[in-house]
Amino acid sequence: MPSCAFCEILEGDRPADLVLDEPRVAAFLDHRPLFPGHVLVVPRRHVATVEDVEGDLGGVLFDAVSRLAGAVRAAVGAEGTFVAANNGVSQSVPHLHVHVVPRRRGDGLKGFFWPRRGYDDDRHREAVAAAIRSRLVEE
Repeated sequence: MPSCAFCEILEGDRPADLVLDEPRVAAFLDHRPLFPGHVLVVPRRHVATVEDVEGDLGGVLFDAVSRLAGAVRAAVGAEGTFVAANNGVSQSVPHLHVHVVPRRRGDGLKGFFWPRRGYDDDRHREAVAAAIRSRLVEE
């Protein structure tokens, strides 16, 4: 496997400010934070994307995200948090990571960072929903 910055952090070969260190997940401060307190929550086992999550790891990971959302909010006096994970596209490190970013009203972060593109009409929306449901049945 090619070098993975997050695996190196988890192995202690690369410095990071760990804020959560558990058997299956860990979290550390983002080295380029949107705001102070921005953390990345990662599975200890190398998993590239959310689609690669197996078994109960998703629940373990999201439990950690939930706890960190509260801890980050309280630690920096934020009003809330933004929780997000890129999945392939815009994923700067190919190791699944969930961003937990402290938020305050008027902090300048504007929701999603890309233009929204709606459905052409109700038929288009219904066709997309049906296609997604169909793919779920296939798995």
